[in-house]
Amino acid sequence: MALGGDCYNPCRRSFLHGRAAQLRVGRASALRYFSVMGVTTFFNAEAITTESKTNVVRAAWDGLVRVPGGKRVFTHLIGRLAPYTGTMGAVVQDLGDGYSRVTLADRKAVRNHLSCVHAVALANLVELTGNLALAYSLPDDARFIVSGMSLDYVKKARGTITGECRIPPVESSLKSEYDVPVTLRDEGGNVVVNGVLKTLVGPKQI
Repeated sequence: MALGGDCYNPCRRSFLHGRAAQLRVGRASALRYFSVMGVTTFFNAEAITTESKTNVVRAAWDGLVRVPGGKRVFTHLIGRLAPYTGTMGAVVQDLGDGYSRVTLADRKAVRNHLSCVHAVALANLVELTGNLALAYSLPDDARFIVSGMSLDYVKKARGTITGECRIPPVESSLKSEYDVPVTLRDEGGNVVVNGVLKTLVGPKQI
């Protein structure tokens, strides 16, 4: 089948080829970055929690966000670390010390029988958003695990949903429990879910 439908559309074809070229450039830049950094351990979750002497999430984001397509490459890498989370199709839009913003498009794969975003997909978005804000802000010698979650489903979630988390940066790898609040909003800015992650932080076993 021709691009753009049954009729051949050279303008559409040219645009798509241009986008494909941009994505190839972005992927090549990302690969060069990882080659220089040597962050092949990013594909191994155990490496982040037990082997790496740096905060790999922070290093990867700070490097990739500067290259074309870097946000999607970073999101793909997160999906490799947590395959179930990767099936959602969420995209990391912003990340910093104690802050994250992640979007989830409303599509059939994440909907329930009422044609709104499924409660489990929303819970997954809460966890991803909170985990990224925490992970980015951790000291190099710290790791974490979620020990509990509370969710308040405020209204039906339709359209693109944005998860946002703001927490004080974690300053120590000493064993501690943190509350990580996450808010999900729809395209109109309405709150659809308020969530809190109970998260345990401790030192890496290097």
